[in-house]
Amino acid sequence: MPENQSPDPFEGRLTAALRDTGDRFDTDRAALVAGGQTRGRRARMRRRAGVLGGAAGIALVGVGGALLLPAEDSSGPERSSVASSTTARPSASSSPAPFSDDDLLRELKKRLPEGEFSEEGARGTADELGAFAHLVYDDGKGAAAIGISFARVEPGSQQIRELTECPDRTFVEYDDCSTSRLPDGSLLKLYQGYEYPDRRVDTKFWSADLVTSKGQHVTLSEWNSPAQKDAPITRPNPPLSTAQLKEVVTAEVWRRVVDALPENPKQPTKKPAADPVPPGVSGKKIGETLTALLPQKLDVVKQGGQDTEYAYVVVDDGKGQSLVQINVQHGMSDVADQLYGNGQTLPDGTRVATRQGNGDDRVAGVVMWTVDTMRPGSDGFRVVVSAFNNGAAHAEPGRATPALTMEQLKEIALSPKWDQLAK
Repeated sequence: MPENQSPDPFEGRLTAALRDTGDRFDTDRAALVAGGQTRGRRARMRRRAGVLGGAAGIALVGVGGALLLPAEDSSGPERSSVASSTTARPSASSSPAPFSDDDLLRELKKRLPEGEFSEEGARGTADELGAFAHLVYDDGKGAAAIGISFARVEPGSQQIRELTECPDRTFVEYDDCSTSRLPDGSLLKLYQGYEYPDRRVDTKFWSADLVTSKGQHVTLSEWNSPAQKDAPITRPNPPLSTAQLKEVVTAEVWRRVVDALPENPKQPTKKPAADPVPPGVSGKKIGETLTALLPQKLDVVKQGGQDTEYAYVVVDDGKGQSLVQINVQHGMSDVADQLYGNGQTLPDGTRVATRQGNGDDRVAGVVMWTVDTMRPGSDGFRVVVSAFNNGAAHAEPGRATPALTMEQLKEIALSPKWDQLAK
C-alpha cells in the first residue's frame, strides 16, 4: 500500500511497511510512480495507500517484522521497522550513561541460555545510526540469528498501536501472535511467524516488541537460521520460547539503553503545508459503503481495513473466496495524467482507468482486476477498487477469476454514494 521521515508519520510507516513486506506483494506500478512524484509536495497527506493501488495497499495492514539492524548497516541481517523513526528525548539535567557496542553484546549474551556465540556485531547508543546488537547463537540444537534493537516512539501516538497490534491474517500468514499490557503499563507483542509470509521459504521469524508508557521501544528478534535470509534452516524453531522472549525483552537494562539514545539531529523542522489537505476519508465509512454496493449474491465472510482511506472485504459467491479492496482519497488531481493517461474520460469529466493482470508475482495464478476513477474538480477525489481470485494476499488462488466482473467493479467505483464521502 512509506520521502519517509517526519513531519508526516504515515510516509515513514508506508516505506517501512513496504520494506518489511518487500517481495510479498505485487504493486500497481503506474500508480506507484505517480505517488512517488508527489510525496514531497504533499507530505501531509495522511494516507498514501491508494497511490500505490493494487496489492501494495494491503501492505499497511501490519506485519510481524521488527527492526533487527537499521537499514543503513550492511554488517548483518536487516529488518526495517516503523520504530526506526526517533522522537526527541525530553531534556534532563544529566544525560544517561551511554552503552558501547560491547556493553550491548554483553547484556544480550547474559540473558540468553547457555550456548556458543559467533558472528557478533553491535552499535552503541552514541551512534547516530541507531543502537543494536546481533549474534548467532547455538545451544547445541542448531545455529540461530538473534538481534535486539532500540528506538523511541511518541507516548500515546498511533505508532504504538501499529507496533503492538497483531497483523491481519488476510495479509500476513503466521502461527501465533498476542498483545498484552504489563503491570507497569507497557505493551508487549509476541509474534511467531515467517520471514516470508507467503512461505516460499520456511524460515521462521519470532519476535517480541515492548513499548513502555514513556515511549521506550525494544525489539527482540530470532530466526531458525543463522541469518535472516539466504541461509539454510538449521532447526525446527528459533531457540527462545515466547516466555523466554518476554523475559529477555522486558529486562530493565534495555529501558536505560533507550534513554541513552541521542536525540535525532536529522529530525526536520515541521513546516505548514502550502495547500490545505482534507482529512483522510474514514475507513469505517468506506467499508460500509463498499459492503452496501456489493452484488446481493455475494456473502461477505470477512472485512477490515485502516482508520482512513482503505478497506477490504472477502466475499464468496459459492465458487470460492475473493478479496476485494478499495482506496478512497482526496487531493490526487496533480497525478491524474500519470494515472489516467491511457484511460477514458466520461461525459461528466470523471476519469477512468482499468487494469487486468497478475496480482502477485510470487503466488502463481493470482489475478487482480482494478477500476481506478477520479471525479472532476480540483480536489481530485479518487476511488480505486480491486478484486482478486484468492481470499487472502498470501493464499493460493481458489477460483479462476475474481468474484466481481470488471463491469461490477466499475459500477462500484462510479457509484454516486462515494460523492457523500468527498465532502
